[in-house]
Amino acid sequence: MRENIASVLSQSMAFTDCTKPTDLSAEKKGIKRKNWRNRIRFLLKANSSKSISHLMKNKSYRPTADDVHQWAQSLDKLLSHKYGKAAFCIFLKSEFCEENIEFWTACEDFSTLTSDKELASKAHSIYEEFIKSEAPKEINLDFHTKNAIVQSLHEPTVNTFLAAQRKAYSLMENNSYPRFIFSDLYKELSAAARGEGKHIKS
Repeated sequence: MRENIASVLSQSMAFTDCTKPTDLSAEKKGIKRKNWRNRIRFLLKANSSKSISHLMKNKSYRPTADDVHQWAQSLDKLLSHKYGKAAFCIFLKSEFCEENIEFWTACEDFSTLTSDKELASKAHSIYEEFIKSEAPKEINLDFHTKNAIVQSLHEPTVNTFLAAQRKAYSLMENNSYPRFIFSDLYKELSAAARGEGKHIKS
């Protein structure tokens, strides 16, 4: 696990898809920690006043220790697990950079569409939300990739956003994912899954 994460961290970190924790004031860090703790409670809750370790004793609410360990093997394994993806989303929202995972998820849904009408409608929706300049959740794309999407909007196919989706995945894999694996959130989830959980304090 350590070797895998070390190799990810050693790759180029030229892209900065979201604000790094070191860029934030102590006060903002405190707000972020409180926010993800509240969100992880919501993710696993039966009763929001209970600790994460207590909630995870209920098997219907918890990932296993092996599940959480698998999340550290690759971003693909993290995103393929329901709770892993939810925990990663919570982490990204705490860093104010959830647009890449939201775009990636939208592309996954888009690739399952079969109707031309649905493809056209969803393609324009994704473009308006994530691709066009000053979109509400604009992702970081180069001119060539963005232009190729614009050209394909006339007759979109399931591959219209494939190149952009791969770029968003790469940004998460090389930047956000390693930070998630070394975050307090992941450590607390891992401890809770092993039955060593601490109370998630608000």
